[in-house]
Amino acid sequence: MKYIALLRGINVGGNKVIKMKDLVEMFVSFGFKNVKTFIQSGNVIFDSPKINTELVKSKIENGLNKSLGYSVDVILRTREELSNIVTNNPFKKDVDQPNTKLYVTFLSKLPENKIKKIVSSYDNELETFKINNLQVYIFIRKNDIQKTVFSTNFLEKKLGLLGTTRNWNSINKILKLANE
Repeated sequence: MKYIALLRGINVGGNKVIKMKDLVEMFVSFGFKNVKTFIQSGNVIFDSPKINTELVKSKIENGLNKSLGYSVDVILRTREELSNIVTNNPFKKDVDQPNTKLYVTFLSKLPENKIKKIVSSYDNELETFKINNLQVYIFIRKNDIQKTVFSTNFLEKKLGLLGTTRNWNSINKILKLANE
């Protein structure tokens, strides 16, 4: 089974610094195969014989804690799930417009319906939020993220869930690596 581990909060502002070479070695020591990373924000593509996502996630989090001496939250998706995230992008027709950005926040658990409505109530002329299963798509117009309410922390507080965010270009590059 091909997995993508999205590590939350590493290599941000000089905190929880992990070299990608070391991260690959750690994942190999956890028993995973064909381990690759993409950029410094903790995107790891790997193969695992286990198909129970929770067991794989737990193995990674426990292994990282032992290796690093601190906890790292991991959001795990399969290659098929990531492919579906790209295919089911609700902003397909808008993503190539000039002066726009698309982000996806990967959530740790499925949000409740009443909470989904709260997040969509923050839609405005600069940004639109669409929740689809375990992801929140955030479409930003005018490429002016400084004037938006969006941040991973904002979504985590509103949803009461852990999440980690990647930009659309990174997601597509991660999927390409997972398909190689």
